[in-house]
Amino acid sequence: MVNKSPRPRVGCTVDPADPLGAAAARGAEAMQILLGDPQSWTKPATLYPDGPAALKRTVKDAGLALYVHAPYVINVASPNNRIRIPSRKLLQQTLDAAAEVGALGVVVHGGHTTKNDEPAVGFDNWRKAVEGLEFSCRLLIENTAGGDHAMARRLESIARLWDAVDGHDVGFCLDTCHAFAGGEPLDTVVGKIVDVTGRIDLVHANDSQGGLDSGRDRHANFGNGAIDLDDLAVAVRAAAAVGADFVCETPGDAAAQAADIAWIRERLADPE
Repeated sequence: MVNKSPRPRVGCTVDPADPLGAAAARGAEAMQILLGDPQSWTKPATLYPDGPAALKRTVKDAGLALYVHAPYVINVASPNNRIRIPSRKLLQQTLDAAAEVGALGVVVHGGHTTKNDEPAVGFDNWRKAVEGLEFSCRLLIENTAGGDHAMARRLESIARLWDAVDGHDVGFCLDTCHAFAGGEPLDTVVGKIVDVTGRIDLVHANDSQGGLDSGRDRHANFGNGAIDLDDLAVAVRAAAAVGADFVCETPGDAAAQAADIAWIRERLADPE
């Protein structure tokens, strides 16, 4: 597991230019940042004014957990050379840049093929990708909400993906909105995922604007979406029990995100 601390760290996505200030305003112990425009193929760069070494030192001194989210454009499963090859390059660059700032892991989406492709091609492309990577930082594959040809939406696809990446420094990031919108009830999803992957390293803890199996990737603050909060609490406690940290990717200002962080901490403090 990524989390080696005695208890889960809970936090949110923060401003990469002032991550410590943003974390303090939200009461966060864990932070997730982007290293540039997530919709761009541009080489990742640390936006922290004093540079990557200073960010690494500051995060360590503060006792915080730092995660990096890879650009959303990455799709190493794609059969299209013009997407797959740049995706591998950008993923390696992101791993290296994340290592420089002391990140515990890089989150990347599972990607997808198209309706005209055999799914096996996507899983084999993942195998080739991890065989060619230098794991300067741990890679955390995230489940996705939609797409009939996604590599990490349905449990059976996640199982095939895990077979493809087996033997490499790869962990799993469970997004609760994506799981619910992807068709998995949250009161049982953690056990099912752990049965497949053996682990959950990080949870993107989000409510969902879309309903069960809607395929909609639209996050909501806790209580403002379609997820039953009792089921979400079951998932939170189960993920904590296997060593996961938590990052909220919910909308709103510092107060709204601080409330979501507090909600998770309250669920973890209350065994019922």
